[in-house]
Amino acid sequence: VMGNSSEFQKAVKLVIDTVSFDKDSTVQVFEATIRVLGSLLSAHIIITDTKQPFGDMTIKDYDNELLHMAHDLAVRLLPAFENTKTGIPYPRVNLKKGVPPDSNNETCTAGAGSLLVEFGILSRLLGDSTFEWVARRAVKALWSLRSNNTGLLGNVVNIQTGHWVGKQSGLGAGSDSFYEYLLKSYILFGEKEDLEMFNDAYRNIQNHLRRGREACNEGEGDPPLYINVNMFTGQLMNTWIDSLQAFFPGLQVLIGDVEDAICLHAFYYAIWKRYGALPERYNWQLQAPDVPFYPLRPELVESTYLLYQATKNPFYLHVGMDILQSLEKYTKAKCGYATLHHVVEKTKEDRMESFFLSETCKYLYLLFDEENPLHKSGNKYMFTTEGHVVSVDERFRNSLWQDILPGEEDSAEKIKPNELKAVNFSSNCNRVPDERRYLLPLKSNYMRQIDRMVGLI
Repeated sequence: VMGNSSEFQKAVKLVIDTVSFDKDSTVQVFEATIRVLGSLLSAHIIITDTKQPFGDMTIKDYDNELLHMAHDLAVRLLPAFENTKTGIPYPRVNLKKGVPPDSNNETCTAGAGSLLVEFGILSRLLGDSTFEWVARRAVKALWSLRSNNTGLLGNVVNIQTGHWVGKQSGLGAGSDSFYEYLLKSYILFGEKEDLEMFNDAYRNIQNHLRRGREACNEGEGDPPLYINVNMFTGQLMNTWIDSLQAFFPGLQVLIGDVEDAICLHAFYYAIWKRYGALPERYNWQLQAPDVPFYPLRPELVESTYLLYQATKNPFYLHVGMDILQSLEKYTKAKCGYATLHHVVEKTKEDRMESFFLSETCKYLYLLFDEENPLHKSGNKYMFTTEGHVVSVDERFRNSLWQDILPGEEDSAEKIKPNELKAVNFSSNCNRVPDERRYLLPLKSNYMRQIDRMVGLI
């Protein structure tokens, strides 16, 4: 992304020469997929791109080694999908021995239902439908378990019985990337059913999770907020939101619901202003953190970046500068940047997650780099949930998977990119009007209302 080809080439060679997955190591299927598989595939796509928009990222004598490594890893993850009565995968797998004998039969919706982008890319690059098929089967299995009453999904499910162990429906931990990947799978692969599931899910989220006034920037009432509810009744389950939910305004930008995204983003930014970080859980009723640590998460930065791309309102550059200065002030350590153990006391932990580099830093850099090749017209890119860059490419639109799912040919009907439509949204993909471009994206009285709501004033 920074155009530093020599460093990129050095890193790729280091991975090819030193990394092996033939290890007696138990990993989380979800994390191994989005962090490791995703990065191998993204780097392979960048190396083999004939246009080379980022500078010369080709590798001399490259023989698809990263793709072969990705294939090797995915094969080692496949046992997670076997011997489950629902098709929903086990949460953990040993890279050498398969599913551990004492394995947990419970998994979260996001963990089991957010494998389709990486597994789908791998299938389409290899011409082997197996990987996309198991990931797609898991998504469909989860989807079939949604509540008949509300259409909502819970956050923890038993993979053998299909029984919901966690009945909380929300947009944060345990659920977040499931919704993200319904839309991103559609964007990448063009399968109509992915968009239909997303639109259905989005409509149910608006109906049951959203509280507050109807419009973001007009009318009376509380600011819009998405709460955690019981998946079967839609009743409030608790009064906290978690920092992972801050990704949702970015997803709303992708579907074209920019106005609502502006409001939700402002709420998270107000919490950031109060603490100089986002607590892992924030109790909006008590106006205090429930879980006070901040592991350098990227979600607020990601939404800030996407809102700036959609509106070009300089306000979001100021938000980015604010976040950057807080990170420098509170999290910088001798050998990198540290997780904040407590957002009020600003104590640190000796830990820096990989997503800090792959997402938090990347989105901050791109926010300020107007001329980046990612932003040039003609280059179409999408970010995976772990911030890996993938080109939106015709070759990913050749469907393989319905070969082994008989009778579903009709649902594989493609939608042209310009037919992307969301439900329940106000802006219809139009940019925010010019006359508002240099005003605050949210009227100042609504901004103050949010500041009051989080105890800033």
